[in-house]
Formats: sequence, structure tokens, C-alpha cells
Amino acid sequence: MIFDPLHYLALLEQKTRALDQAAPLVGWQLPECFATLRRLLEARLRKHGSREYVQVLRLMETFAIAEVTRAVEDALQLGTIGFDAVKHLLLCRIGQRPPRLDMENYPHLPLAQVRTTQASDYMALLAEVTA
Repeated sequence: MIFDPLHYLALLEQKTRALDQAAPLVGWQLPECFATLRRLLEARLRKHGSREYVQVLRLMETFAIAEVTRAVEDALQLGTIGFDAVKHLLLCRIGQRPPRLDMENYPHLPLAQVRTTQASDYMALLAEVTA
């Protein structure tokens, strides 16, 4: 039997636990960047990471594998790990426009509050350990 993996991705998106055992995907040779993306997505989002990975694969239902591969590589290089970022980078590359991956496009997400670490912060941690 010869399976076309693309025909099974919609089902795998619903049944992500079958991703590793899916016979249609056996022997499907994808560039290494896809394995890296999957590993990072699953490490960050667990089960939802598998679903996002399948969503990235589903982009190949519409776009050429070379285009999706370049978008995945761009996302990994930029550290924007997620389906939305890959899709955005893919569409920007096709449309020949620069990507806009700033947080202004996501007002519902909280902004990170980062401050300089001070020595007193470490002293407070040491005080908790010795107490």
C-alpha cells in the first residue's frame, strides 16, 4: 500500500497521540528542521504542541514543501516557535513583504516585565535555603 501522508493530517490533528504510530507517516522524509520544530513545540506545549506541529504539516496541503520548510527554518532562526508564526512567515515570504512579529499584534498577551538582577535577589534566596 502507498499512503499519501497529507490525506491523513486532518485526522491526526484531532488524534495527536497517533502521530508516532501513524502508518501513512512511516517513511515520510521531511527536512531536519521539522523534527526540531516538533521537539520544541512538544517541550513547550506538550499535547497542544503536537497539534500545532500537525497544523504546520497541514500547510503542505496548500503550499509547496520547500516554502513551508523555509518558513520553519525562519521561525527556528527567529525563535518564534508556533504554528501562527510559521504561517505568518510563510505568507510574508510568498507575498514578498517583511514579517511583523512584534507584540503589538497580540494585545491579549501580557508583556514580559524584565529587570536587571541585583545581588540582593540572590541573598534573599540564600536566606530561604539556610532558614
